Amino acid sequence: MSNQIPERLINFTVYGEGNRIIGVADAKLPSIEMMTETVSGAGIAGELESGTLGHFKPMTVSLKWRTLTSAGTKLFLSSSHQVDFRGSQQVYDAGTGKYKTVPIRASMKLNPKKLDLGSLQVAKATDSENEFEVLYIKLFIDGKEVLEIDKLNFICIFDGEDILKTVRDDLGL
Repeated sequence: MSNQIPERLINFTVYGEGNRIIGVADAKLPSIEMMTETVSGAGIAGELESGTLGHFKPMTVSLKWRTLTSAGTKLFLSSSHQVDFRGSQQVYDAGTGKYKTVPIRASMKLNPKKLDLGSLQVAKATDSENEFEVLYIKLFIDGKEVLEIDKLNFICIFDGEDILKTVRDDLGL
């Protein structure tokens, strides 16, 4: 039996609308936070925060560019944008003593929220930035789909479990 130790992201690329986005960027992927409600009453010793099945607070993604790019400004057009992040992670196999790579891919449908043109300083990066609302996300690790969230189509799948299937059935969707 091998002991797989994930160490780091080696590198990644960003593709927009099926083409590689020109420019060097850092990406901040979304934080996934459930919508919650405080529950209290008979039989409960106090209060608790209860998550709503398959429902999430707003999720955002940001791309920070080294310089101003036409790709960054084009992504601010008022329409949805298909963006894919493809990466290669380094994993050490303690059983064999060898390194291997594991592919990751995050495919998202994004709506623009903010375009920060950055700052102009001599011999410095502009740190221009785009921020987006995530409408849809599908994450693959080592070729396996590990999550899919589609807010507008009532889809929420984690590790193969369709969390909203019964809700869609109940709603007649």
